[in-house]
Amino acid sequence: MVSGVITALTSPPFATSSRSSRFAVSVERPPELHRRRRAAAVPAVRCDASPALPLSEERLENGAAVTGGAYDFSRATTSLTGKMLDSSKKVTLVRHGLSSWNEESRVQGSSNLSVLTETGVKQAERCRQALSEMHFDQCFSSPISRAKTTAEVLWQGREEPLIFLDSLKEAHLFFLEGMKNVDAREMYPKEYITWREDPSNFCVNGVYPVRKLWETAREAWKEILLSPGKDFLVVTHKSMLRALICVALGLAPERFRATDINNGGISVFSFNKRGEAMVQSLNMTTHMYDDHVYMY
Repeated sequence: MVSGVITALTSPPFATSSRSSRFAVSVERPPELHRRRRAAAVPAVRCDASPALPLSEERLENGAAVTGGAYDFSRATTSLTGKMLDSSKKVTLVRHGLSSWNEESRVQGSSNLSVLTETGVKQAERCRQALSEMHFDQCFSSPISRAKTTAEVLWQGREEPLIFLDSLKEAHLFFLEGMKNVDAREMYPKEYITWREDPSNFCVNGVYPVRKLWETAREAWKEILLSPGKDFLVVTHKSMLRALICVALGLAPERFRATDINNGGISVFSFNKRGEAMVQSLNMTTHMYDDHVYMY
């Protein structure tokens, strides 16, 4: 190994003439290094303009050529329908606006007693404005009050009726529902901590709410994707949204808290004809802070 002996030739970034465009720094090399360099002859590299091997080429429906098939997302995820769809689909997911129990820091679950606040209605109106340039064939919603009211605001002025799906209901959290988080932690420390820190193993009387949520999320995806139309709007709850997102991406219930969705947050999924999902955006909230209108 030889160190410390080099010749450098560089070009400064703002050179203005041939004289100033290069400079050399020369350091004396030991004679044995010169001899080694001469002895190690480097074979010549020949370049020509002959055509390379053809790349694999596919064509999109509009005739545009692409290479490698990177435009598609086939088999990136598994089919949520188990059968071919009549067309590709796009699904926009929206979390309901701020609710009374959100504001009071209570555990909501499937309770119908938590209602949309004045702030929540304004958030829903912002969502409607943000999506005003988008076409939707149908709107699906949870029938639980806070989601139902949000969907009614969002769908206002559209001709098609709202469709309420029980499969979009929030997780049932038994005795924790309606309790303030601080009280639930104090009264049921073991159960509450499991719900917060290891939700997939939260269990009440042999029922695992988060695991059950995965089952209902699969049902919801099938009901939505097998419906007539190509562009759908879905309004539901935070835990159900987490389940819908994870199920679409092939993530297990243990990944329940891998995503977070704000009140009024918007997420978008594309589905190919096989019913395979690709997430396009997750928890968009720009519209909550200005008059942003989405076009996608």
